Amino acid sequence: MASPARIDVDKLSVEQLKALKEQTDLEVNLLQDSLSKIRTAAARLENATAALHELSLRPQGKKLLVPLTASLYVPGTLDDSEKVLVDVGTGYYIEKTMTQGKEYCERKINLLKSNFDELLEMATKKKSIADEMGMFLQAKLRQASPSSSS
Repeated sequence: MASPARIDVDKLSVEQLKALKEQTDLEVNLLQDSLSKIRTAAARLENATAALHELSLRPQGKKLLVPLTASLYVPGTLDDSEKVLVDVGTGYYIEKTMTQGKEYCERKINLLKSNFDELLEMATKKKSIADEMGMFLQAKLRQASPSSSS
């Protein structure tokens, strides 16, 4: 993979610096949005792991409330706590054993944490570049109008 070309910011015009700063800020915002979504997904999986653990402690035939949506629950009876349905995305569910369900959640959590760490590093670098661009831009603007003090 070729490394990106270095840009000599001293040779850029104020307009070019502004555009570069805006682009970099946009990239930082997109990365931060992705980080937020990963955090949310990891939290859901951690909640699912906790729910699986709680479910495994309940006896067969136990009455419970089954969530249909985030706010709608219906009464149900626990038939077999060793079999669970795992949501694998896009409306598909796979029947797994309790242990397989917990392992699935753990694998997904580890994958998300790995992705989170990579994106965090990338976002930190981009933020640093954006801050640098901002300083260069301010310096250029001061050079362009030395009589104005801000």
